[in-house]
Amino acid sequence: QVQLVESGGGSVQAGGSLRLSCAASGNIQSINVMGWYRQAPGKQREFIARVISGGSTNYADSVKGRFTISRDNAKNTVYLQMNSLKPEDTAVYYCNAAVKTWQRLVYGDYWGQGTQVTVSS
Repeated sequence: QVQLVESGGGSVQAGGSLRLSCAASGNIQSINVMGWYRQAPGKQREFIARVISGGSTNYADSVKGRFTISRDNAKNTVYLQMNSLKPEDTAVYYCNAAVKTWQRLVYGDYWGQGTQVTVSS
């Protein structure tokens, strides 16, 4: 199967920076989209950013200009550089990927377990 493991979360003051990483492992043939979502307490999970295998990116309006998504295809890893963090960025951040395995040969949707980001004012 496929596992997505996030790292890099933590606590930071407003205006600070954090870098999240998410590494995919398993019997992977290819990965199409890799992205990040977040869920704050009492709110629905929301889209933050995604990067397609060819390198094109999309961002939520709330993070444009502050967050940068990138990926290392050789390492099956996606990164989220978060700058100018605000208290409203506090949430659990989840990695998401569309992965094709050698067993199934169709893309499946996979999620990491999440990493907490806390921004204090």
